[in-house]
Amino acid sequence: MQRKILSVQNIACETLGTLEQMFRSDGFEIETINAKSDPVPASSKGYGAIVILGGPMAVYDNLPFLQREQDLISDAIKNDTPVLGVCLGSQLIAQAGGGRVFRGKKKEIGWYSVYVTPASSNDIFRGVTDKTIRVFQWHGDTYDLPANTKILAYSDLYPQAFRIGSAVGIQFHLEVDKHLIESWMQEYGAEVIAEKIKPESILPSEGDLEELSARCKTVYNNFTRILK
Repeated sequence: MQRKILSVQNIACETLGTLEQMFRSDGFEIETINAKSDPVPASSKGYGAIVILGGPMAVYDNLPFLQREQDLISDAIKNDTPVLGVCLGSQLIAQAGGGRVFRGKKKEIGWYSVYVTPASSNDIFRGVTDKTIRVFQWHGDTYDLPANTKILAYSDLYPQAFRIGSAVGIQFHLEVDKHLIESWMQEYGAEVIAEKIKPESILPSEGDLEELSARCKTVYNNFTRILK
């Protein structure tokens, strides 16, 4: 079994977050690339799994490095290599799988409730007994998904998590901690002002972080159990 995880970053401030220590604690080797400046592999061969992270770019801007990521996702699905896409990563999976990404009618930034579906109980949210979970969001785009998609979670506005073959897309951020959230508030401060969002509504409570960390661990365990 391949023990190497490919982590694809699209911007320096959006990292694996709390997922990094989980992978390392289980003995996985992490290879991190910056998709803008580093070569994006054309093949998933040699990797146990691929994680594609977030960023402020839009899939429909057709940036060359985002297209290379979609090609990698398509190869991974073809070869049954597990892929986890977070936020922009989920949007890239949606498009690579035959869906359509577009600007949503309203941005979701901050803490929101999402609903897990019955289909998720034997998938990425296995072990989550609550039908509603509180998660951290930071996105403006959404997607129409192809017919073969298994929907795993949704919000009042958008689909939030799904599976296409070996690839799972999650629109929200389970991997954040207080440091990451604070760094995004600085990096994307102009967006917070433009959306007239009160900064205090974005900052987490201790309970928020504890619950999010537990959800992240559950998703991590479900994602990696087929790799171990």
